[in-house]
Amino acid sequence: MAGQHDNAAGIRRRERKILLTGLLFTGPWIIGFLIFQLYPILASFYYSMTEYNLFSPPKWVGLDNYKALFRDEKFYLSLYNTLYITVFGVVPHLAYALLMALLLNAKVKGQSIYRTIYFLPTLVPAVAGSLLWMWLLNSQYGLVNMLLEYVGIVGPNWLVDPDWTKPSIVLMGFWGTGTVTVMYLAALQEVPKMYYEAAEIDGASKWRQFWSITLPAISPMTLFQLIMMLIASFQYFTEGMVFAEASQSTGGPENSLLFYSIYLYQQAFSFLNMGYASAMAWILFVVVMLCALVIFKTSARWVYYGGEK
Repeated sequence: MAGQHDNAAGIRRRERKILLTGLLFTGPWIIGFLIFQLYPILASFYYSMTEYNLFSPPKWVGLDNYKALFRDEKFYLSLYNTLYITVFGVVPHLAYALLMALLLNAKVKGQSIYRTIYFLPTLVPAVAGSLLWMWLLNSQYGLVNMLLEYVGIVGPNWLVDPDWTKPSIVLMGFWGTGTVTVMYLAALQEVPKMYYEAAEIDGASKWRQFWSITLPAISPMTLFQLIMMLIASFQYFTEGMVFAEASQSTGGPENSLLFYSIYLYQQAFSFLNMGYASAMAWILFVVVMLCALVIFKTSARWVYYGGEK
């Protein structure tokens, strides 16, 4: 009995030593998370219940900020603009990235060069890329309208017409799908070749192979990319801000570029309504969380994991 007790005590000491070693390695991250992430999150929830302008102590107002939000027309407009980018941007960009990954996965000469060229735009800073696309989309001398005119189409006034400002943002988004494409490319290369060989023996067409083998095999990557792009779309900021500033307005023509994050930024740092902005941040958190939960709940119908039967 004494020997068993000594063995148990020794195991507990080793477990404590392992735990202590793990905490020492993860300590810097834990401290950084508590100070720079968890505390601001909790503080923002408190500020969302207050009237706060940075220069005077917060004044408790309860749910007044949230009630004011639902009476704010710009709140609904910014949410609509953001949902537009999410609906018309995420899925098309995801499909385009997959298409480019399929092309870049083909066994052709100079494959690495094509991959490098395609990925290069991703390295361009967001502000610089936005300025470049402002030139490309210029209605008078922009390259996009010149190409449209070449095929007999009169190009729209992308940056001034409120009906075309958001489509111009969506169009620019195709240019920066390099990271998503590279991750899809990695997923495609992990699909076992024997699946395709067996399908060819059975006489399956390329389309049937793609639909029945490729899509299910890379569905976990699709789920990951869908969630990440959804979160990014709800936080859309830099490109919209640059385009809006070019039109010498804070929200673009007729506030067509007033995205949720831009309006939140205006409330916080232009108008110093920190309590109001904090309430907006928590509304955004709830909306993104609900969308992510819906995707996760429905993912069982279309996401396939190799270990499942």
